[in-house]
Amino acid sequence: MTETKSALEAGRKIVAILNPELEGQLSEKYDGLVSDFAETLVEWGYGRHYARPGLDLKTRQLCTISALTVLGGQTSPQLKINIRHTLAAGATRTEVVEAIWQMAVYGGLPAAINGLNAAQELFDEMDQAA
Repeated sequence: MTETKSALEAGRKIVAILNPELEGQLSEKYDGLVSDFAETLVEWGYGRHYARPGLDLKTRQLCTISALTVLGGQTSPQLKINIRHTLAAGATRTEVVEAIWQMAVYGGLPAAINGLNAAQELFDEMDQAA
């Protein structure tokens, strides 16, 4: 088995936990623009990074939402997706909010407020769907 195939399989296992529909959604949206976009993202992002030993999936996801928060409001769509993934990885809403709020120290209050807004919007959507 090649290293790439192994990483793709590892990535698909993680995606199955976080969002089983993700690869298909990405393929439908982006593969027409960038050939094999979805498979590349799953193989590289999830199979080579998220699958690494040393941190559990929940911690990796909390790191991801922290980074997206610091990057600012333009990341709101990705932040919402990754907040959902973080919850699927076992984090609580309180842990998500605290990870975002902690970023006020590093990314500033505007970035943290944008992150909290994204979290609240997602929580409201989830509560309405329940």
